[in-house]
Amino acid sequence: MSETEIKVPNIGDFKDVEVIEVLVSEGQTLKKNDPLITIESDKSSVEIPSNFEGKIKSLKIKVGDKVSEGDLIIILEERIAAKKNAEEKPNIEKEFKKIKVIKPETEQTSINQVKNLSNEIASASPKARKFARELGVDITQVIGSEKDGRVVEEDIKRFVSSTTKNIHEIKEGKINKIKNEFEHSDFGEIEIKDIPRVKKLSSNYLTNSWSTIPHVTNHDEADITEMENFRSSLTDMYTGEKIKITPLVFIIKALVASLKKFPSFNSSIDEIESGKMTLKKYFHIGIAVDTPNGLMVPKIRNADNKKISLLSKELKEVSELCRNLKIDKKELFGGSMTITSLGGIGGSFFTPIINFPEVAILGVGKSQKKQIFINGKFQTRTMLPISLSYDHRIIDGAEAARFNNDLKENLGKNFAYKLAV
Repeated sequence: MSETEIKVPNIGDFKDVEVIEVLVSEGQTLKKNDPLITIESDKSSVEIPSNFEGKIKSLKIKVGDKVSEGDLIIILEERIAAKKNAEEKPNIEKEFKKIKVIKPETEQTSINQVKNLSNEIASASPKARKFARELGVDITQVIGSEKDGRVVEEDIKRFVSSTTKNIHEIKEGKINKIKNEFEHSDFGEIEIKDIPRVKKLSSNYLTNSWSTIPHVTNHDEADITEMENFRSSLTDMYTGEKIKITPLVFIIKALVASLKKFPSFNSSIDEIESGKMTLKKYFHIGIAVDTPNGLMVPKIRNADNKKISLLSKELKEVSELCRNLKIDKKELFGGSMTITSLGGIGGSFFTPIINFPEVAILGVGKSQKKQIFINGKFQTRTMLPISLSYDHRIIDGAEAARFNNDLKENLGKNFAYKLAV
């Protein structure tokens, strides 16, 4: 019995290329041209296949290693095919030039996961495996349609479609139908009504957002005692009559102040694969408006440059336009961040869905008076429940907590809103 070493072949000018996948394991029997590892440079990724057949005695490489030409990959216990077929030797350098893929995301499959998969890994191209990773699909569960069961992207799409929501179909407004085993009418009287057009239009956006954005929600309470005292003290300088302004307008000003301090919340990522994010220099705040036809989110433009009185006026105007279905479609796009408030209805904390392509949304509940322990004694304070949902690809938990703390200060004694009356 002889041993055979399989090494990294000529990969051109590339050196210290990272191993992103190990596709075999010790004890596994190889066939000629079976993929061994996947390597990836800044420009492309490619599989390195075996030129021999035999049983793997020792694996000399792991995910994360940097390799160059001549580095040892595996040692075969027995050599079934004694000679290399030079004519069939893959031109790795040519493949690197030909195949262009996206640089891997920060959160890649762990080494242990790769080891587990390597025992029963499906035959698939690097592009297909990357596509599966991005969708969170276990590629070993996918049935390949190509020769020898090789998995391609279309197979992964079909697999996703049969188990969960197909993201691509959702974007096109084609959602898979699930047939009920029984009709609703089998159990009693029913009525069939049309879904409001606004709700049908927004459903695709909401489903896409929930399916593609990793949501995290931080819940907190803001002490708005001073804000409410200030709001109730506003009077007309000529008539002396009280001026009624919704708390939502003050929240807009406080939110803008926090967005200036935390610019990542005022951003968008249209394609995570691009590795780039768009930081917005404007402050257009979306306001979720409850209408008889469904939820609409018009934008209050340039909220940073407007006084409380003007914001209050514009908020009433756009809300009325939404309720009468007269709002310009463009006014529903191009936002910085959205506020959705249940304060006028009731309730405390909830989990608002991010309004894509924004990366955060602020949910506001109904304020309540509570006994809060301050400076050694209980005091009656007005507390506002806030729920901040954010895109975890861009914003981490610590940053979200700091954002919430800053927002609470702006709503409280900081009086960020008071300067713009």
